[in-house]
Amino acid sequence: MLLRIRSRDGLERIQVDGPHISISQLKTLIESQLQIPIQNQTLSTDQNLLLAKTPVDLLRFTDMADPATPLSALNLSHGSIMFLYYHGERTVRGGPAVSPAGSFGRKMTMDDLIAKQTRITRQESPHCDSVSFDRDSANAFQRYVNETLAFASKRGGFMYGNVTEEGRVEVDFIYEPPQQGMEDDLILLRDPEEEKLVDAIAAGLGRKRVGFIFTQTIMQDKKDYNFSNKEVLQAAELHAESGLKEWVTVVVKLEASEDGGADVHFEAFQMSDMCVKLLKEGWFVTEFGENDDPKLSKMKKDVVVGGKDVKEVDNDFFLVVVKIFDHQGPLSTTFPIENRNTHAAMTALKSHLDRTKSLPFVKRISDFHLLLFLAQSHGLGSDVPALAECVDSQTAVPEGYQLLIESMASTS
Repeated sequence: MLLRIRSRDGLERIQVDGPHISISQLKTLIESQLQIPIQNQTLSTDQNLLLAKTPVDLLRFTDMADPATPLSALNLSHGSIMFLYYHGERTVRGGPAVSPAGSFGRKMTMDDLIAKQTRITRQESPHCDSVSFDRDSANAFQRYVNETLAFASKRGGFMYGNVTEEGRVEVDFIYEPPQQGMEDDLILLRDPEEEKLVDAIAAGLGRKRVGFIFTQTIMQDKKDYNFSNKEVLQAAELHAESGLKEWVTVVVKLEASEDGGADVHFEAFQMSDMCVKLLKEGWFVTEFGENDDPKLSKMKKDVVVGGKDVKEVDNDFFLVVVKIFDHQGPLSTTFPIENRNTHAAMTALKSHLDRTKSLPFVKRISDFHLLLFLAQSHGLGSDVPALAECVDSQTAVPEGYQLLIESMASTS
């Protein structure tokens, strides 16, 4: 029986006799096959184990603490994955053999020397403390991809919010640009004018672009990876473009639950510093073939991973796990969202205003998607960032703007 072990060194595999063996026996096999002493190991089926920073943190993971527990009691079977935290250093198995011809018999180019110095290791800590989603915004995104798209095609959006002094990324709304989603590809049809308008509205709201969110489809065979090679490349490009060290990439996926149903999961990561650096320097192969393994990223030159010279890197080496929380933000997410299959019309504006008529006018327009719709409608345009500032400060909307918006709604 084969088990998959994920640690700070990436994904490795070990052979065991079957699910009847105990945790104690499993640790002995890990010691012999992966060269990690038993006393240095902490095991769990919870991936948050890899976020532990102190011995106290490790005490929270007790599901595999009893050495007598059999693997079958934890529903671990062939192909199952578990997580390993260990103390100390190790030499990853399979290091390169050194031969005189390889070391001394051949002239090395400058590229060879640079490649020898390019070592890819797991980045232990993200540059942000965590990411927190506005509940309504996150729910509106997942509900659309789940109920309307049925996770059959990919969908993406840019997250807007702020970075707190504590380093938490707070996401208050998601802008969904024009795009074409396929089973394993997501093409963003970037509209510079629309994005400039979005950024202006966000600035009026006191927000900025802080990350990217996308979905995986149910057709992707993603049991062995978090991001595919295409997803790593797209995420790294957007991270590099942002110039924001706290930039977060979030993946939304549908996974089978224990009761036979399916649950929607949000997982957050940062692309590692090394990943962004390699992207900027042009190390990634950007063309993909049908037979390429999606869980491996191809390099144009050799890099060193675990003591080996390789041109294929496990994608997980480029990902840094980020904790996820939620909050109730100040904006609503009830107006139709841009660039979806159905387009918002003036009737939607009238319906929205009628539904919220008991609220102060500034509350009635406290919705990013409504503000973007107004900015793209005749008669407002560049005035909308000023409206956004009213929303941010929750101050009264000038009467002229209110009359104009109500007039637009009444013509529907």
